[in-house]
Amino acid sequence: MLSTVPAGAGEDLKPQILVDQALLTLNNFVKTEDMEWFRSNLKYSKGVFIVPQLLKAGFIFGGSGGRGVLLTRDPKTGQWSQPAFYSLGSASFGLQIGAEAAEVIMQIRTQRGLELFYGTDFKLGGDTSVAVGPVGRGVSGKGVTADIYSFSRSQGAYAGISLDGSMIKVNDEFNRDYYGKPVRPVDILVKKDVSNPGSARLRKALAKAEKGR
Repeated sequence: MLSTVPAGAGEDLKPQILVDQALLTLNNFVKTEDMEWFRSNLKYSKGVFIVPQLLKAGFIFGGSGGRGVLLTRDPKTGQWSQPAFYSLGSASFGLQIGAEAAEVIMQIRTQRGLELFYGTDFKLGGDTSVAVGPVGRGVSGKGVTADIYSFSRSQGAYAGISLDGSMIKVNDEFNRDYYGKPVRPVDILVKKDVSNPGSARLRKALAKAEKGR
């Protein structure tokens, strides 16, 4: 069963606020030298899933988890999609000792990994393979193959984070509120039936990041 952020940890969080927080998280990741591999491989990803705040089990009453946005990349045009909203939950995320929360970004590397986001929910490490993404200057990432690579920032340090067994579930409420009507991830990411100008800065930042700027 999916554990999501309970009341008190994000009860005032609105979809646009989450999008704005995702922009801050992305900027935090791309400006550091240790995320060289992350930046240089953005253009090869099928999409990115950004979770601005992932809370550790026990830090808040009722479980652990966070909310995030997925944007996909059109390989033909290089354009980034409108955001689709999801919740991420797990019993434990393997954060550093003493850490209470982390920022997380996942790069979706395969079509198989991407298509799982088109459903209602799935388990990382069960329905798809997930690996810790390469971190550090000059790392090659050779020999690491997975549908999804995860990167995290906690207590100011960039590292990998264990997400095996975590559940990702579509956040229908946020998707509806952001686009003004009930929509599925496919409507947002594939059919491109809806849009919201509030996502423009995040999409532009992704386009700049993949060019190393």
